[in-house]
Order: sequence, then C-alpha cells, then structure tokens
Amino acid sequence: MERLGWPGCEIRDAPAAVERELELVHATEHVSAIKKLCATGGGQIDADTYVVEASYTAALHSAGGACEMVRALVRGEASRAFCVTRPAGHHAERGRAGGFCVFNNIAIAAELAIRDLGLERILILDWDVHHGNGTAEIFRHRSDILFASIHQLGLFPGTGAIADAGSGDGLGYTINVPVPTGSDEEVWVSVLEHVILPVALQFGPQLVLISAGFDAHRDDPLADCLLEANSFTQMACHVREMASSLDAPIGAVLEGGYDPSVLAECVPATIAALDGHSRAESIAPDRLVTSRVAAHVAHFWSL
Repeated sequence: MERLGWPGCEIRDAPAAVERELELVHATEHVSAIKKLCATGGGQIDADTYVVEASYTAALHSAGGACEMVRALVRGEASRAFCVTRPAGHHAERGRAGGFCVFNNIAIAAELAIRDLGLERILILDWDVHHGNGTAEIFRHRSDILFASIHQLGLFPGTGAIADAGSGDGLGYTINVPVPTGSDEEVWVSVLEHVILPVALQFGPQLVLISAGFDAHRDDPLADCLLEANSFTQMACHVREMASSLDAPIGAVLEGGYDPSVLAECVPATIAALDGHSRAESIAPDRLVTSRVAAHVAHFWSL
C-alpha cells in the first residue's frame, strides 16, 4: 500500500483497546490470563497459538483499531474503512484464544457499536477460508447480529456445518457455507450473491463488517480453495452495492492470509473495490453449493 501511495486512504493509527472493551465479549478471566501469560514472557496457548511478551500490547491495538474504525464509521467520518492489524481475531471465543487469535477484534467492535453507539442491526460477513467459530459462538443466541461465514469444508476448526443456523433467539441469524476443497470464484461469489446478500437486504443492517481473510486464494499455503485477487474484488463489490442500497457503512478487519505477496495484491484490490473502483458482476448460481445452502436458509428467510 505504501508503494501504491495509499490510494484513496487516510491512514490512522490503531489505539489500544481498554479492558472494558475487551470484556464486552470476553470473560474477565480470559483477558486476565492472556495479560498474565504475556507479562511472564509468553508461551503456548494451543497447538498452533503462541504469545510472547509483546503479544498483549499488539492484541490490544488490534482490537482497539477495530473499535476506532467502527466509531469513525458510525460518526460518519467515512463510509468505508479497512483495519489492517494483526493478530487476527475470529477464532477467539468468549473464554478461549486459539487459531492464531487472542481477542475477537470484529466481535468486540460489533458489540461496541450496539452497546455504546446505539446501533440495532449489524451484518458480519466472514470470508476467511476458515470458519469464524469464535464470532459465531459469541453471537449464536443473538438476533441483532447476522453472521455469515463462507469457509472450506474440513479445515480448522472443524465447525460451521451448513445445518448450524444459530440457536435460541438467534436461530436463523447464522448462515454457514462450507464449500468443497478446490472451490473457486464461481462457488464463493454465487453463494454470496444469491443467498447471503438477499438475506442481508431483508435483515437491513445499519453497519456491515467483513472478517476479511485472504487464505482462500489459490496460492495460500494453509488451504485449498482457488480464489484470485479478482474474486475478492468481486465479493467486495457485491457487498458494497448491497450496503449502499441501505446507506450502511462498511468496515473490513484483516483476518487470515499467509502468503505476503497474496496479501499485497488482495488487500489493495479489496480496498479499491470497497471504494467503488469496480462494479459487481452477476454470476449464475452454483448448482450444488448455492442450492444446498439456499434450501437450509429458506427455512428462516425468503429466497
């Protein structure tokens, strides 16, 4: 982005979140445990999640950046924003870190928008190739958050079954789209265009948040989907056009993506698409995945 001259962007630093903000969605014991572990030098949390002394500070700024982004969007300072911080967050549950995630940045920001900023309906779209289990669990029983995740079937963390539509008051407000290994743009964009976004229009979000992982790209080493930079451009365009019809701002938060050259291509492309530099192109419904997802979602929404 620096080489490109940060086109169309105003750069803002990510402030540190305060513990009260973290505890909007996380147990006090979880926040304290992470703080203590980092203060004593760090260590292993699960099979692939480690922290060092600096990780707590980094995680505070990652969560704080998402919160500040949402404040700016709700205040009308911008209609589009992208929070490019790490660590990622969508695998962090109320009382547990995991999957490279310490605190759930997008969930914290969404809850802040509802509790502190007065919003009533938020869409969280997760297009990371791994299921956003932490976000899904935090909002499982809620009808003020519509959570939709497109993810590769069989990958970590093994959650996100197509039949899981939330529970209790939140039944129908979770849309899980597990796609087969080798799924390409036709599958991903089709299910977004023909299932998720029509539901989103009925839901009427006042804010759209994207868990923007780029590990569904064909060159990412941790998954086996076949998206290209243009695939993310198209998803961003479809989301932008839906949100524009509702006059809802859009904020994206960086999640996964483990090939730096892929991130260097896809993040600027997504930012440009959200900023209106490309147009959404309609795609025919995928016969297998889109029809199966639509059959489940139609129990709760009109399609």
